[in-house]
Amino acid sequence: MSPVHGLRFEGTQFWVVHRRREYGPFDYEWSRDFDGFELCYRGRKFGEICSPDEIFADMKEFRLPTRVVQVASVVFGATLVSILSGHSKLERRRHLSRHLVDQGCEAFVPDPPPPAKG
Repeated sequence: MSPVHGLRFEGTQFWVVHRRREYGPFDYEWSRDFDGFELCYRGRKFGEICSPDEIFADMKEFRLPTRVVQVASVVFGATLVSILSGHSKLERRRHLSRHLVDQGCEAFVPDPPPPAKG
């Protein structure tokens, strides 16, 4: 049985699982001028982040549940901040988990990473 809520990642793409239904893929890529990030849903651009003060995003056309939009926004924000801060994969996951919990989205926190092999 599939999880009720959660996230699934594959490279830069991710899917939001809400009420056992999967929404995605959400994705991002550098803008053509490398001055920001373009945000995409199912291959269609819906927004852009140029700086912390210049953010545009509009997902209305996709008619997604509000919770899916909220979770996707948190994932995009936390991921991009972590990338720009040079965080390791483990630090990115912790940063994302912290922000999901802070926004009341703890049901979507990804499983903890497996322990490092020593």
